[in-house]
Amino acid sequence: MPAMTPKTSVPIRISDEDKRRLDALAVATGRSRNHHLTAAVRRYIDEESWHLDKIRQGLAEADSEEFADDAEIEAEMRGIIADARVARGARA
Repeated sequence: MPAMTPKTSVPIRISDEDKRRLDALAVATGRSRNHHLTAAVRRYIDEESWHLDKIRQGLAEADSEEFADDAEIEAEMRGIIADARVARGARA
């Protein structure tokens, strides 16, 4: 049996409309409000952490004067666009 991860409470303030929509989602999916909030926070943290990691990587490369050429930039952008399309398709 996996070890239980310690949990803590973090109160948040949301609009009445967002709470109503969250509650409707919880009822429709048979999952708790907490389940949906935890999933949303995890996705947000993952996305923001990814952005920060890319910024740190870019700053380190700039500091060491390692700059991408046009082909590398184009390949990176194509990858980002492909990832976004996959993510959008998963949400559709």
